[in-house]
Amino acid sequence: MMSLGLLLIRVVIGVSFMAHGAQKLFGWFGGYGLKGTGGWMESLGLKPGVMMALMAGLAELIGGLLFTLGLLTPLAGIMIAATMVMAIVKVHAPNGYWSTQNGYEYNLTVIAVVIGVALIGPGQYALDAFLL
Repeated sequence: MMSLGLLLIRVVIGVSFMAHGAQKLFGWFGGYGLKGTGGWMESLGLKPGVMMALMAGLAELIGGLLFTLGLLTPLAGIMIAATMVMAIVKVHAPNGYWSTQNGYEYNLTVIAVVIGVALIGPGQYALDAFLL
């Protein structure tokens, strides 16, 4: 049952991050694409904005895909966690903890989940279980 639980966690978190990456990279799912996201990132002091949007989008898309598949799970966890740390530092920390005030509650929860799964392993329904 633990492996099914890990699969559920990996799929929900992983697919969500793939979608976040697609928003940044391609403008899908109501996103702004590289140019729009890059402009927003520049307004946060992350320059060059388009390059930062590309890096964040790739980390989310690739990290999400790897996490979903349970492939290179520690690397996937680090990729997702890194984007959440940057979100906390650049956007959410000044607003406090609670997500209802645009705080870092959600970001910290995601970090705990992805690092937790990376530490305990992705379960038997993962490519890591077959390849490593």
